[in-house]
Amino acid sequence: MKYVMKFGGTSVKDAGYQRICDILSNYRSDKVVVVVSALKGITDKLLEATRKAERGDEKWIKDFLKEVKETHREVARNSIGTLPSWLEERLEKADEELKHVLHGILYLREATARSLDYVASFGERYSAEIASATLISRGFKSKPFTGGEAGIITNSRFGQATPIMEIVRKKVRETILPLLEDNTIPVVGGFAGATEEGIITTLGRGGSDYSATILANAIDADEVIIWSDVNGIMSADPKLVSEAVTLPEITYEEAMEMAILGAKALHPRALEPVIEKKIPVRIKNTFNPRHEGTKIMEAVTRPYHSVVKVISLIKDICMITIKGASMVGEVGMAARFFNKIAEAKSNVMMISQSISESNISIVVKKENAKKVHEILMKEFGNEAKKLELEDDICAIACVGEGMKGTPGVAARMFKAVADAGVNVRMIAQGSSELNISFVVKEVDGLKALKALHKEFIEKVGQR
Repeated sequence: MKYVMKFGGTSVKDAGYQRICDILSNYRSDKVVVVVSALKGITDKLLEATRKAERGDEKWIKDFLKEVKETHREVARNSIGTLPSWLEERLEKADEELKHVLHGILYLREATARSLDYVASFGERYSAEIASATLISRGFKSKPFTGGEAGIITNSRFGQATPIMEIVRKKVRETILPLLEDNTIPVVGGFAGATEEGIITTLGRGGSDYSATILANAIDADEVIIWSDVNGIMSADPKLVSEAVTLPEITYEEAMEMAILGAKALHPRALEPVIEKKIPVRIKNTFNPRHEGTKIMEAVTRPYHSVVKVISLIKDICMITIKGASMVGEVGMAARFFNKIAEAKSNVMMISQSISESNISIVVKKENAKKVHEILMKEFGNEAKKLELEDDICAIACVGEGMKGTPGVAARMFKAVADAGVNVRMIAQGSSELNISFVVKEVDGLKALKALHKEFIEKVGQR
């Protein structure tokens, strides 16, 4: 078997690199490419460092560089013991490069999108070096790579780069396949790639999943395994619903809906490369490797007991509603509305419009809401009867392929919510019928989540 295995930040904290070795010991007869994330919290610290450097906080940067160095050396010693001289040299090289770029920002008092990507990529770079060295210390043959070195070539859209797959396939095969034939484990730092000119780019937050599936597409892997700190994709957040269960199988379409809703198990764009070649993705728990996890594939092989598989609670959002009789029959009103939202560089998460055309409601992330509201007020303040911003709301989303063409799902859903004493403020459903989402007051969110989980997962599972 040919695998690409991605290990997340929680999987590699403390002495987690030894845990990777323990897991790979069960795959010695297989060909494996390892993708690693940065240590938990490091990427956030690196991005904070760029902001501090822009403000000229030299002391903070000095302390931070010392902290980064000590943190990675401590993790390396916990994983290996005494560090080999070659690893120390490679880590020192990374230390110096990070120091130079942060001091450059410090002196210029400016961090461009390009320099932000370069700084943010260091967490995965350190991680790949230490992971590869740990594998070598345990008797594996291994070689570390940055994403760009491995062959992940992207466009120059810094912060949200897209791979140029035709080039990626050629370069990754040239770089990675000979090592697999030699039973060497390539360890690739996730999250980052490079342009054709060698400029570092990043694939977006959580992009190590994306790195793994890009590599899987390039080498025609048999399976991608995403190792995390959960047993798989669950029917609800277990921190909110103790009765949540792991889903054995889901389809690509269901997984995409769940990822877009913020399910932590997968990056939203990560499925694109594997769907093309029908490569299954499995979510497994680093700390419970015997659990079969969740398998994501084109079509499930066993039926699930409920038409709804996952119920998500989405927080940190706001609802903006525009109302007015002057909107009725006004050609181009919706176009103007959404053009102005685009000007605010905000993504619209949900949309609902009444058939009367007298009101439109949207949901946006809370961080963008104030700016969106201000821009809409300037454009429509004199036309609309009301332009309302509500910041005390949350959304509930129910996902499942079984909802397609099944009568009565929405009726059950809203009856369960009503019986729990929760009022629904807005509803949105796509024509795919995979997802029904609605907005409730923030104080009612957990109540609605639990009521729906009991109705669709717990009650049905007990029958």
